[in-house]
Amino acid sequence: MIEKIAIRESVPGDVASFEKLYRDAFPDEDLLPLVRELQGEGPAVVSLVAIADKALVGHVAFTTCGIVGSAKKVALLGPLAVAPARQRQGIGSLIVREGLRWLKNADMNQVYVLGDPAYYSRFGFEPEDRVTPPYQLPQEWRGAWQSLDLGNDKQPLHGMLSVPPPWRKRALWTS
Repeated sequence: MIEKIAIRESVPGDVASFEKLYRDAFPDEDLLPLVRELQGEGPAVVSLVAIADKALVGHVAFTTCGIVGSAKKVALLGPLAVAPARQRQGIGSLIVREGLRWLKNADMNQVYVLGDPAYYSRFGFEPEDRVTPPYQLPQEWRGAWQSLDLGNDKQPLHGMLSVPPPWRKRALWTS
């Protein structure tokens, strides 16, 4: 049960807490350079944090992207982290749902994610094959490329996801 969890936009003072959160949640991955760069993208990134007992216990970023050859507004979800001691308490779901609400209200058309289908399907994400990521995914990751239609435009999208500079690192998309 989630108790006393506040969700708010991140602020520059959260960066030190992000560093601990991401090191603890992903000890085998270095997502900190991406997180730092995304924080510098300004309004192109919706960066939300979960606060419990005055401590930052979760973070999610949604980056505004495009589709090559289209004017449609889309977003990329990630990264998402929850403090290990607070995982499986609904905090990740809470901040993802809040972020999706923000995006829908901003008339975003679609959200993409490269992540665990068992986790992201709970939000309505489905396998994506019409819009491709900016780099070819390893075969074992292809089922992890998913999207969620936010219902703001009924025309299906086709093409390649166009991402801002922080996401233009092949290592983020390959094994």
